[in-house]
Amino acid sequence: MTQYIADIEHYTEVIARIPKAKRLLWIATADLKDLYVKNGNHSVVPFLQILNDLVKKGVEVCLIHAKEPGQAFREDFDKYPALWTELERRLCPRVHMKIISIDSEYVYIGSANLTGAGMGMKSANRRNFEAGIWTDEPGLIDSAMSHFDSIWEGSHCHACDRKTFCGDRIKEK
Repeated sequence: MTQYIADIEHYTEVIARIPKAKRLLWIATADLKDLYVKNGNHSVVPFLQILNDLVKKGVEVCLIHAKEPGQAFREDFDKYPALWTELERRLCPRVHMKIISIDSEYVYIGSANLTGAGMGMKSANRRNFEAGIWTDEPGLIDSAMSHFDSIWEGSHCHACDRKTFCGDRIKEK
């Protein structure tokens, strides 16, 4: 299955599936903000609560992003102590890709940042126009995860000309 998704489908097809991750969740985004999501049918919670619940269940959550998030995100982050030690995070100012891999079984590749306007619950008149691919195609999953992993491991860091902008440099191999 390979599916083209647009606009609100980023929420219904990707974000809504994240709480079902069992082993790993890899996220790459240029920008992340204080994103709110439905938790079941009734309540709305910070996306960070979903990540917190996942790491407490033993799910490996890895996040690569390009810049430090804003104040509202940081305030929410401080409410979830499991994330302080269990969320694995890398900061790389060159990251502009948007990839979400769930359990190495599904991958999103597209344009949407991890923000309310990109993937959240904003109304149709306030959302960004976004597009992407949601797939369980092994070749696409392997390619996306290999790309993610090469950045995660710092394989590009040695020759990078943007090191002076890295506030939290990846350890070079």
